[in-house]
Amino acid sequence: MEDNLKKNLTFFTIGLIFMLSGIEYAVILPTIWKYLQLLEAPPYFLGLGLSAFSLSGLLTGPIFGIWSDRAKSTKFIILFSNCFEIAGNFMYFIGYSKWLLLCSRLVAGVGAGAGSSIFGFLTQRTQPEERASIFAAIMACRQVGLLVGPVFNLFLRLCDFKLGPFVVNKYTSPGIFMCLLWLLIQCVVVFMYWDVPPLSSEDGAVTLEMKRGGNDDDGGGDDEEEVPLMPSGGEESAPAYRALGSEQLEIDASSETHCERCVTSTSNPFRNFSLSREFLREEVVVLLTAQFITLFNQTALETMVTPMTQRYFGFAELGNSLMYGLCGVEVILGFFFVRWLSSKVADRVVLMVGLVICCAACVWSLIFLCDPRGGYEWELTAFVVGVFLQLLGLPFVAVSQVSLFSKVTAEKTQGFSQGVRRSVGGLATILGPLWAGGLTNHLYIMLGMMLALLMMITVMAVLSYEHLAEPRTVQSAQSSDSGG
Repeated sequence: MEDNLKKNLTFFTIGLIFMLSGIEYAVILPTIWKYLQLLEAPPYFLGLGLSAFSLSGLLTGPIFGIWSDRAKSTKFIILFSNCFEIAGNFMYFIGYSKWLLLCSRLVAGVGAGAGSSIFGFLTQRTQPEERASIFAAIMACRQVGLLVGPVFNLFLRLCDFKLGPFVVNKYTSPGIFMCLLWLLIQCVVVFMYWDVPPLSSEDGAVTLEMKRGGNDDDGGGDDEEEVPLMPSGGEESAPAYRALGSEQLEIDASSETHCERCVTSTSNPFRNFSLSREFLREEVVVLLTAQFITLFNQTALETMVTPMTQRYFGFAELGNSLMYGLCGVEVILGFFFVRWLSSKVADRVVLMVGLVICCAACVWSLIFLCDPRGGYEWELTAFVVGVFLQLLGLPFVAVSQVSLFSKVTAEKTQGFSQGVRRSVGGLATILGPLWAGGLTNHLYIMLGMMLALLMMITVMAVLSYEHLAEPRTVQSAQSSDSGG
């Protein structure tokens, strides 16, 4: 019971961390555009500011992943990475110049790199069949943060006072607010996060193999199966010192050597590791491509939304905050639906459904948003439908590709593999805002490219459909086909 309590509290803390990342995004995004304008920054600084956060996560994600895989511990990594979040948000609060604002997002993004360690931690401590549900719940926590964030913005926008030499207003207050929240989460991690041991599936397989080997060689009976591999010491270890024949000595020496090799390989998860063998496989390439394209399109649309609502609908900070709040409700419901659906159908089916919805959303936006006509009511309706469809497909693709990726890559190096996956996503979130930032007045080009990318990954997923499954599932399917 104590172990289960520690595991549940640890998962709860991880949920809080992801929720805090969503709150940070939701309180900063609606105001950063006006904040940059106040600091006399050119329009392209919006894309730079949003991309800087992703750049840091892209570079530090694999590093944190390797660190956690080798150390087999994530608690100190999380505490260390959160320090960058605290420092970055304090720099955002100071807001002396546009360059300091840009550097603040760069520093805060280092803290996001620990996400690779967290996903590796979750993969190694969950069963494959429950993994999609766990990932959906964790991702939903971030969406809860996106929902709660605009509520905080309703109060932060009323700030107008001085804190020593610093001015606290609706543009700088999100920085000091997030700084305090990350300080609070540090205390939660210290007292409610444990490095619970991973599921010992591989160790169990090794033990079973050694037992079978011993029984086959010396033909031992039931008494032999009950002898522990490693005596606990004291009087109980006495039977291990009985007289042995030469064959038994050879068997014990072979088993001991085998054990030493297992310990050595377990202590170094990157022993015999190959980048090409791990990542240049059909199913892995498809999933990484899906990660890139969906995040590229998502961040491009997010970059486009704020200037578009300001231009066509006259939305200010309050309007944008309410819009993001409603979007958060939809996505949270979507993640809970996907969590239920993932227990009924395979991950690859969920992925295909999500890709079809995303394609439909892009086609709608291309038709109705590039050249809006029909008056304010129709333009707003077309905009709402486009955003609704885009957000509807997001949970399907996000959960399924993360779950599939954790199943088709090695479990012992999940921290590094998840770091690579998040780096690919980080590259997409860098290029997406840069692409959209320069094309806010050329929506046909922007949305046309996004639709072409979505069609490409959909075709890739269809052609690789049989490989988008856990390896043993693919093997069993092939065996049944050959048997038929």
